[in-house]
Amino acid sequence: MLRDLPDPERAKPCVLVIDDDEAVAWAIAGRLGRDFRVVGVSDPSQAVTLARELRPGVILCDISMPRMTGDEVAFALSQDIATAQIPFVYLTALVSPEEGMELDAVFGDHPAVSKSATTEELREVIAWALGIDDD
Repeated sequence: MLRDLPDPERAKPCVLVIDDDEAVAWAIAGRLGRDFRVVGVSDPSQAVTLARELRPGVILCDISMPRMTGDEVAFALSQDIATAQIPFVYLTALVSPEEGMELDAVFGDHPAVSKSATTEELREVIAWALGIDDD
């Protein structure tokens, strides 16, 4: 009896990227795809539904988006028992990588990372959010 082998992509921790600019998710997927399964959504109103389906290990969410801001997305996720415990990190172009830490805990105790952060800095934030050692 032959069994299908597990999909190696599904074995990677999932990172859900919420940003009104689809290019951001594509760029993050290109930078982190070796270690993480990156899924992007450009309509923040779909975030809770997609997070319920995917059960991502961490969510990266833009702060400044039309129709629904990052803090509104964070609040909506926090109100759903299925998504409330998913680590949430703000992703922003409003600050440089050096200033990103200044935004930590400004919105509901969530950390923040600059969109212009290096790949290593993104990996570190995601590893921290997932509670894994990033050596």
